[in-house]
Amino acid sequence: MKVVKGEREYFKGIPAIKYEGQHSDNPMSFKFYNPKQRVGKKTMQDHLRFAIAYWHTFCGNGGDPFGAPTKLFPWLENSDPLQRGYDKMDAAFELITKLGVSYYCFHDYDLVDEAPTLKESEKRIAAMIAYAKEKQKASGVKLLWGTANLFSHPRYMNGAATNPDFNVVCYAGAQVKNALDATIALKGSNYVFWGGREGYLSLLNTEMKREQEHLARFLHAAKDYGRKHGFKGTFLIEPKPMEPTKHQYDFDAATVISFLREYDLLGDFQLNLEVNHATLAQHTFQHELQVASDAGVLGSIDANRGDYQNGWDTDQFPNNLYELTEAMLVILKSGGFKTGGINFDAKTRRNSTNLEDIFYAHIGGMDIFARALIVAHSILQAGQYEKLLRERYSTFQSGKGKQFVNGKLGIEDLHRLALKNGEPIQRSGRQEYFENLINQFI
Repeated sequence: MKVVKGEREYFKGIPAIKYEGQHSDNPMSFKFYNPKQRVGKKTMQDHLRFAIAYWHTFCGNGGDPFGAPTKLFPWLENSDPLQRGYDKMDAAFELITKLGVSYYCFHDYDLVDEAPTLKESEKRIAAMIAYAKEKQKASGVKLLWGTANLFSHPRYMNGAATNPDFNVVCYAGAQVKNALDATIALKGSNYVFWGGREGYLSLLNTEMKREQEHLARFLHAAKDYGRKHGFKGTFLIEPKPMEPTKHQYDFDAATVISFLREYDLLGDFQLNLEVNHATLAQHTFQHELQVASDAGVLGSIDANRGDYQNGWDTDQFPNNLYELTEAMLVILKSGGFKTGGINFDAKTRRNSTNLEDIFYAHIGGMDIFARALIVAHSILQAGQYEKLLRERYSTFQSGKGKQFVNGKLGIEDLHRLALKNGEPIQRSGRQEYFENLINQFI
């Protein structure tokens, strides 16, 4: 079969998306995301570092456990897997460039279908990497991160790096090697591990300590290989508490940080945090961001949201300005993204079947983050928010409170001071005041 590359426009009639301001009634325009607008010392584009997710956007066909696919994408029509991979990449770079996005992300078998043998899969991946190099060079688009899909194939039903069968661990290692090679070849800024099935369904047949030790050994091996072969970027772990397993070892940010510390991985690994994963762990996204920021490991984020009435990972596009403003406050105060960025790990709804719906979704997501960035920056610039926060902890800034912070007071000292000072006065947390402050700037 003759291979045809780059000869087809998939999103016909849709021009490059431009910033037109919030009073524009053109649905194919940005109302708030102006990539060159400066917010503080950086442009919006540099602050937000948007990336398009290959898996949902170009592979997600709307199928679910209750029904057949609803999205008959033209780039998935060809029966030849390699041609289908080329078509998908053409569609991907067309969308990415029309949106003016700087980055993209992929799993290995998002790019092209896995073959019956590992050797044949490697040939297919190599062909796609060669084509991706051409597309990146022509467009200026960069790879934010790559990863390996170690959860979809039946071989990984009992896990990948934590599988009780060493032969499966070997296969997972081969996949990670190939995905790392691809990320290095395409000059990716990060490499992500998401332990989709690294966990357990039942403790009855699980040696949990052994499995976590194997996971740590696997991550060390992958890290050593990447560094040896020129990967200078950041390794990222993406927490998720459950689904598809009952309990995943990367439950939440605090769990992952403890794991990294215990197994001496903290120097090379940071966290890639997702909104919907945070809520599944019974946290807010802001909480997860703050935990990672406090530990110095806030690397990157997946942008989406769940549904408050559903208890699973719905991966909807973000649209809550208030919550994203709180998130951007944490991100800005932590110094912003360095190698990471904002990846739209989100999918259009099953009944959003037109190709233009993909544009509406990303335009809305980019606009809401732009608004949140502007609001959060304005709040920090005004100074009242941080002033209120400092006042709340003012008793630790001097005197005995500062001595306690510096480790100069023991329990007996605290007892003596309590006897001397008597019952503390009641100090309001002023929560409503803080909430109103955000709303004032929105």
